[in-house]
Amino acid sequence: MKISILYMSVTGHTEEMGKEIVQGIENAGCECRAFNIIRDEIDRDFISSSQGVIIGTPVYMATVPWQIQKFLEEDCKDIRLAGKLGGAFATAHYAQGGADTALMSIVGVLLVKGMLVYSGGSALGLPFVHHGPVALDKEGSQFETSREVFRVFGRRFAEKCKELFGE
Repeated sequence: MKISILYMSVTGHTEEMGKEIVQGIENAGCECRAFNIIRDEIDRDFISSSQGVIIGTPVYMATVPWQIQKFLEEDCKDIRLAGKLGGAFATAHYAQGGADTALMSIVGVLLVKGMLVYSGGSALGLPFVHHGPVALDKEGSQFETSREVFRVFGRRFAEKCKELFGE
């Protein structure tokens, strides 16, 4: 079972949380590769053969930065996304910084691309992950304490991929 994470990270915060998700996915027994869309060479074949794809974004002006939007609209046209499980995560400075708006922007695009969308919701109990996990770097120790939520999200996402697509 393969899962891809595509993210943008300039300061390293979104990348750090992407690594936490990778750890959760790998702990669930799935193969996972993460790609920074502005720095890394993206393995399009790996992504196309993945059963799940998670998009990570920093929050800028209460939404996704233009690089994420451009990637989703233009740069991934040759990557087969339809039918895959999709998810999203974000990093922001403050709780009122627009992380939910950014996550829902990604979720909308995933739906348009024909993906199934996974959130983790509240049905699985604590930690609740409604639209996707969010880490806040200016809210006391929330950034550090959120690492476990990101690992749990990764594990739950991988388990849902296994349930939907078989091992």
